[in-house]
Amino acid sequence: MNAGILKAEGLCKSYQNKRVLHNLDLTVEPGKIYGLIGRNGAGKTTLLSILTAQNTMDSGHVTYNGQPVWENQRALDDICFSRELQANLFAGQNNLKIRHYLGAAAIYLPRWDQAYANRLLDGFGLDGKKKIFQLSRGEMSMVTILIALASQAPITILDEPVAGLDVVMRERFYQLLLEDFTRTGRTFLVSTHIIEEAAGVFERAVILDQGRILENSPTDELVEQFRYLSGPEEVVDRACAGLQVLSVQRLGRRKTAAVRGDAAGLAAACRTEVDVSPMNLQNVFVALCGHGDTQ
Repeated sequence: MNAGILKAEGLCKSYQNKRVLHNLDLTVEPGKIYGLIGRNGAGKTTLLSILTAQNTMDSGHVTYNGQPVWENQRALDDICFSRELQANLFAGQNNLKIRHYLGAAAIYLPRWDQAYANRLLDGFGLDGKKKIFQLSRGEMSMVTILIALASQAPITILDEPVAGLDVVMRERFYQLLLEDFTRTGRTFLVSTHIIEEAAGVFERAVILDQGRILENSPTDELVEQFRYLSGPEEVVDRACAGLQVLSVQRLGRRKTAAVRGDAAGLAAACRTEVDVSPMNLQNVFVALCGHGDTQ
């Protein structure tokens, strides 16, 4: 499946007097699974809605294959932005059922795969005759995922797709995502704040903090730059020389530092008398975005 490059340059967005995105740059390359990670309020949904021309920007550019996305149907035909349904939006539309909602998706998504949608409907145990406003939050998440996968859009973007799912269904979602990616090579951009279980799926991690992109890196390469160093305070302080210290915790005379460094710097720290522990993607995210004490 041929996808192009989706690129944001210099994005700024404010709501009233609050700046949400700050001169943000992001390039989404084809044939990869991206994880967009950020705290609540970091600007994830705003960024995704601007990338897909569902929201305006104050300044900056969003292009797909070098052409503006805004009011460009050719570009938008290649992009699906599937976000969680809100039951209260449908409170006055008692006749809107899942099958009606999927029928609308089939009209607006030119690569819609109805056979795949039917298989997912059965696999999720969803009743197509059930009304949207009657769905549980988990069922709404399933409908969101179903539309994203059945869209067959070369660039498929999901905003917090697993937020309403239990652990079994979250695992099922990531399995389906990998199966679809292996089969089609589509580009996926998935925002989430449930990091640990998704880390193994994301080829690249995009970390958004306070409206700015801190990282857009291969996940394994990013995680490899971080360690925990633990031991007596004075020993840890010596081991941290030449490394970036992101946060510290103290318990009596014992100190644990979350650090970042290159291979040589981390290797030097490992040769000291401190205890060295790896960090996973969730640990890295907390170290970068937790704004912890480094004193």
